[in-house]
Amino acid sequence: MDLKEASYMVLSESAPYAELRSVAQAVHDDFSAGREVPYVALKGILAEASRKGVLGKLKQRYGYDTFCEMVIVLGRETDRQRTIAGDLPSRRRSDSR
Repeated sequence: MDLKEASYMVLSESAPYAELRSVAQAVHDDFSAGREVPYVALKGILAEASRKGVLGKLKQRYGYDTFCEMVIVLGRETDRQRTIAGDLPSRRRSDSR
């Protein structure tokens, strides 16, 4: 599954939610045109889809394996971009001495 297909899955169930539909459409259009989508938008559509119950509907519609693949594809791209941007939170080591 590629990013275009993964974003289409979210778009396909987002019709009842205007804001999610708008963002999902923009993300899908960018991927379709070969443009990179900022990780903030990817993170946003996954978070909003979760809040609206769309992820559950996607899991029912496409099945567990396809659903997981979609989440992994979008999540990996989000993480890849965050790593490149250096936008990962720093980890604190706790000394247990």
